[in-house]
Amino acid sequence: MNMALKLEEFGLSGSDAENVCYLRDLADANRLVNVMKSCSGGNAVVIGGGYIGMECAASLVINKINVTMVFPEAHCMARLFTPKIASYYEEYYKSKGVKFVKGTVLSSFDVDSNGKVVAVNLRDGNRLPTDMVVVGIGIRPNTSLFEGQLTLEKGGIKVTGRLQSSNSSVYAVGDVAAFPLKLLGETRRLEHVDSARKSAKHAVAAIMEPDKTDKFDYLPFFYSRVFTLSWQFYGDNVGEVVHYGNFSGTTFGAYWVNKGRLVGSFLEGGTKEEYEAIAKATRLQPVVEDLAELETQGLGFALAVSQKPLPSTPVDGKTVPGLVLGKSLYPLHATAGVILAASIAAFAYWYGRRRRRW
Repeated sequence: MNMALKLEEFGLSGSDAENVCYLRDLADANRLVNVMKSCSGGNAVVIGGGYIGMECAASLVINKINVTMVFPEAHCMARLFTPKIASYYEEYYKSKGVKFVKGTVLSSFDVDSNGKVVAVNLRDGNRLPTDMVVVGIGIRPNTSLFEGQLTLEKGGIKVTGRLQSSNSSVYAVGDVAAFPLKLLGETRRLEHVDSARKSAKHAVAAIMEPDKTDKFDYLPFFYSRVFTLSWQFYGDNVGEVVHYGNFSGTTFGAYWVNKGRLVGSFLEGGTKEEYEAIAKATRLQPVVEDLAELETQGLGFALAVSQKPLPSTPVDGKTVPGLVLGKSLYPLHATAGVILAASIAAFAYWYGRRRRRW
């Protein structure tokens, strides 16, 4: 369970105003809808440029409300998007009438005699008249009940690969769980609905059939659908970034390469098959030796990786899927060459089928 960060935690007041909205539970959602209905044709200020901010801004625009987004970062979705990716979405939002005020934060509200916020004052001196405010400035896992009773890590409850806490009879799932992410070899706490759903399902299986349940092997997955846009991201956004596709069109993406391997993939405007391809390619973490060639191949690289059975090669004493992208391996017509070790072809085929669910 999470708690929305409140303005009062930053030395501000006004959260109790009837037209200031958060979005963390069903009651918040119902209240937000009611306030939106009362403000049709009016102005809204959205505080925050992350998931909540971007998705609420789109919903407000669809409901014929004029939106101004305010956040301190240089661009929207700063924890995930590169500046180039962010620019595409910001320009799209601007085409829908959304205004952006970046690099500053809220300093105070102007409130009328009825207790309603009528303007938002920013630290940079700007004053934004408004009919409603949506606050999306982050969350904090609600672990207060377990402090001193369970081991905590990374702001959440530390769990094993079977999602058991330091008290083996207590399981933690979703945003509050800090679990071992096998793919990346480290403990992570992820804040997204997909992780929440899949970790809950795995915990139930671990409780009901412990002898038949493997350790949670999750591929980090984030997505959003707003207006006519739809993007998906898999893996980790660390290392060098390679953008590809047409950023003036509707389909483009990016790869993240860290220590010579593909570790993250982003795609906007893909088909179901294309999204499945970037997911599988990210899970397999193929070797990438030539970033320029990766950019040239673009989405074709992930499609090729996902369609070919892969050999295994030892890396640092471990057996991992092996596929190398270099100048000599991929011709420019977008069909990728795959080095296949015949002696382990049967194993590679089995491995590919086993991972297809991702």
